[in-house]
Amino acid sequence: MNNYIIAVDGPSAAGKSFLSEEIANRLGIIYIDTGAMYRAVALYFIENNVDMNNDNDVQKALDEITIKFKRINNKIHTFLNGEDISLKIRTEQIGMMASKVSAIKRVREEMIERQRNLAKDDSVILDGRDIGSVVFPNANLKVFLTADVEERAKRRLQDLKIKNPRITYDEVLNDIKKRDNKDINKPISPLIETEDSIRIDTTSLAKEEVVNEVIRLLKERDVL
Repeated sequence: MNNYIIAVDGPSAAGKSFLSEEIANRLGIIYIDTGAMYRAVALYFIENNVDMNNDNDVQKALDEITIKFKRINNKIHTFLNGEDISLKIRTEQIGMMASKVSAIKRVREEMIERQRNLAKDDSVILDGRDIGSVVFPNANLKVFLTADVEERAKRRLQDLKIKNPRITYDEVLNDIKKRDNKDINKPISPLIETEDSIRIDTTSLAKEEVVNEVIRLLKERDVL
């Protein structure tokens, strides 16, 4: 089988990152964390006081940014200009900034081009909001991962409690609802479930069940 592309789309906290990383580890392929790419850009913009409203400043910053992924102990680490920023980019501040930079047309064009270049010579799995609709509309398998918003809030709460014990379920639920609305109504590359994607509702599924279902779909389509 030639190189193949797996596109995983869906709303926040549906389980996209875990699925993508687990599939990559099992199949020995590359996991391109598109969200981490935008977070890396956001971190660079913050640390270098880039004016997001100035096209020249944005382009200059993009020219100076190198983003790479490396697997270390079966975990994908994100490197920005040679620095491992995997932990630095997992903050609420960076998340909010990433949402803003991803809405900049030039930034999104640049990231899409880089994502496509990363997939030229290897089999890859990518997760995001517009992978199957915009980045790789001809992906070998498109998965739309979703879950009830209440279940997604519970999952996200477990992660956030580690960093912020005071955060409440209602705060997380409201944040996810706002993010869903923003993702769906974005003027550039909104969250879309394409007609040829396979919907997997993870509300009542164990993580392993989701992984096994994607493996089954890949075999069913003779991708593996």
